[in-house]
Amino acid sequence: MDLEFDRKHIWHPYSSLINPPPVYPVARAEGVRIFLEDGPGLIDGMSSWWSALHGYNVPELNQAMREQMDKMSHVMFGGLTHEPAIELCKKLVEITPPGLNRVFLADSGSVSVEVAIKMALQFWHSQGKPGKSKLLALRNGYHGDTFGAMATCDPVTGMHHLFAGQLSQHLFAPAPQTPFGETCPDEDIRELEQLIAQNSEQLAAVILEPIVQGAGGMRFYSADYLRRVRALCDEYDLLLIADEIATGFGRSGKMFACDHAAISPDILTLGKALTGGTMTLAAALCSDRIAEGICNGEAGVFMHGPTFMGNPLACSVANASIQLLLSSPWQERVAAIEQQLTEQLAPLKTAPGVADVRALGAIGVVEMREPINTVKVQEALIERGVWLRPFGKLVYAMPPYVISKEDLSQLTSAMVNVLGEVS
Repeated sequence: MDLEFDRKHIWHPYSSLINPPPVYPVARAEGVRIFLEDGPGLIDGMSSWWSALHGYNVPELNQAMREQMDKMSHVMFGGLTHEPAIELCKKLVEITPPGLNRVFLADSGSVSVEVAIKMALQFWHSQGKPGKSKLLALRNGYHGDTFGAMATCDPVTGMHHLFAGQLSQHLFAPAPQTPFGETCPDEDIRELEQLIAQNSEQLAAVILEPIVQGAGGMRFYSADYLRRVRALCDEYDLLLIADEIATGFGRSGKMFACDHAAISPDILTLGKALTGGTMTLAAALCSDRIAEGICNGEAGVFMHGPTFMGNPLACSVANASIQLLLSSPWQERVAAIEQQLTEQLAPLKTAPGVADVRALGAIGVVEMREPINTVKVQEALIERGVWLRPFGKLVYAMPPYVISKEDLSQLTSAMVNVLGEVS
């Protein structure tokens, strides 16, 4: 493998081509392990950025792709349809929170957020209220890397402040402070409520990540807060966009994080785990009210249509992944992962350099008091047979649901030992 060419010519996510970070050559992946070309198998604690729920080289997913390739890998979705897309959209309508009956298939998570924003803006335009064109987002939120999505990320911690002058300007409420499992007090939601009350005539929607704020800090917050946001949106006639790209399909312990609060958003975005970590695919679902409002407006149609929308190959493997998830004891597996993460990461709570240790569903987070040397920490984890991707002050794990107790113990042991040494 020509790593020198890679180093000089290939941009990896959030990396420099002047001083590139180390990259590790992968030869294959199987189960919960990534096998390096010239090294050991590493237990993947990241599920390939939270997407490979079932691990790697899964027979059911491979078979679904093989069978679909023999029929067609792609056909345009404009004016045509096919069984994999119909079956997938049926599944999504069935398993998502009630009322989300209309499905738009997209290419990636960021694009699904763009679609959701466009749905909200076009809906209000169709209602004769084009002035409702701003979004209210949360601090510490993260919604993607494209321009519409970037504009709803935290303008300080959201990794996109360099583009502030070119982005649409939206409103931001403080990040929720009430921990998961606790009742949200009035003071935690007061500023958000004030922003809504003062700006309801120009606000189209509230956009948030339900229960888990991911790339903005791996923060877990109160389901009661989410319920209160839903109520405020109803009171002031705003739409609620729930970004479940990271949390969808069981990661938080419920099939969707909105289920913790027993609420339905007006628009829901999905991605990442939709295809079980095999192919890029995303979706934006909305209610009948939103779809009919858009289509009764001036344009008469929703103004979006990606070339690879409804890709049959991706839809087929998404169907297989969802079926594999639903037919598995995923709730018990995720609950067991949460318990093991909670117990085995607990020793770090008393480490001097550690600010917090927390777990929810199949997510375990160690937050340090100061930013860490992520390259050195990652190298030390690799030496212990573990693949994680720390950032900032955080070292976290989101393993595949099929991880064994023994492999998860190796993962948590590596985290405890390495971070114990760092602190």
